[in-house]
Amino acid sequence: MMKDRKKTIIYLVAAFLAGAVVTGGTCAAVFNGALGSVTVPAQEYREMQDVYERYSKLDQLYDTVSAAFYKDVDEEALLEGAYKGLVAGLGDPYSSYMTADEYETWKATATGEYSGVGITFTQDQDGRFLVVSVEKGSPAAEAGIKEDDILLAVDGKEYSDLDMIGNAIRGDEGTSVEITYMSGEREKSVTLTRELIVQHSVESEMLEGDIGYICISSFIETTGDDFTKALKQLEDDGARGLILDLRNNGGGLVDSCVEVADEFLDEGTVVYVEDREGSRREYDAEDGKTDLRTVVLVNEGSASASEILAAALQDNGFEIVGQTTYGKGVIQSTVQLEDGSALKLTIMQYFSPEGNAINDKGVTPDHEVENDKDSDTDRQLQEALKLLQ
Repeated sequence: MMKDRKKTIIYLVAAFLAGAVVTGGTCAAVFNGALGSVTVPAQEYREMQDVYERYSKLDQLYDTVSAAFYKDVDEEALLEGAYKGLVAGLGDPYSSYMTADEYETWKATATGEYSGVGITFTQDQDGRFLVVSVEKGSPAAEAGIKEDDILLAVDGKEYSDLDMIGNAIRGDEGTSVEITYMSGEREKSVTLTRELIVQHSVESEMLEGDIGYICISSFIETTGDDFTKALKQLEDDGARGLILDLRNNGGGLVDSCVEVADEFLDEGTVVYVEDREGSRREYDAEDGKTDLRTVVLVNEGSASASEILAAALQDNGFEIVGQTTYGKGVIQSTVQLEDGSALKLTIMQYFSPEGNAINDKGVTPDHEVENDKDSDTDRQLQEALKLLQ
């Protein structure tokens, strides 16, 4: 393994560097030390020097902590902290290192079935963890946690990483977890028992005036099929217009987002991504779409895949109502390492079909309408209904 090889090289360099003799060119470097003589090619020696210079400070820190800390040191925990710190140094809230256990629980959320308490949340511009939806009948709903509450701590521990706090909340079915959160001006703590949560990402109904309504709370594996079924049912029931509600949708699987976009767009680009070298990949819709005139609802809680969908529809002439979206327009690739841990790394940026960037900008609605949190009136929904009259 490359990691083990580099670690071995670091120790070799540390032991023999003072006695190294480099003969130059393609000749070997010879180390004379306590373990005898070791001969390596010159190029490998230079690589060893680079590795040592890069990580020698980390090795010094490790030795000092191990020798001087007032309690016994957990070597595994130290190394895990170093891995997390390396990725955190990017300053990117969407990139992270996950242990094997964290990665397994993270993967479960993509299927829409996991053990937890039934809350969906996002990280706002101030770094706070804002609850955007609560699954009906879930432990969180029964305890009174609701939309717009702010998560403060899990089992008494505060977090700064979105994935890490999510992993802390999820766990084995039947186990307990303490959630500390802010509701309005009051701080509250509740102990909840984790349950198997089956997430339903699509809800639909027929509103007055034969206007169909479909709300997508997130994009999971089942979203595309569930949306198609809901849309067909509304069409069969005689809907003459449609409201697509993407408010407080924190995103999810891009492929599911494209499946939904395919119901609204003719053949063409839904979104494209570019890496730092300018390499481009397109996500395309197939021919065929609904004839229903559609208005889209968004707000500041609409992020990632929901912004991709909103931007694609806006570029194709659909009207957007609500507030400017969150502005997460980057794509992460997750790679599982040999020991089961994983690296989630931001590698590309999204652009709408017309080339508009989403990241740090969001999608600006055609009709800006803000709901009053102290009122039960949904002004955004009313505006959408007005546009469809």
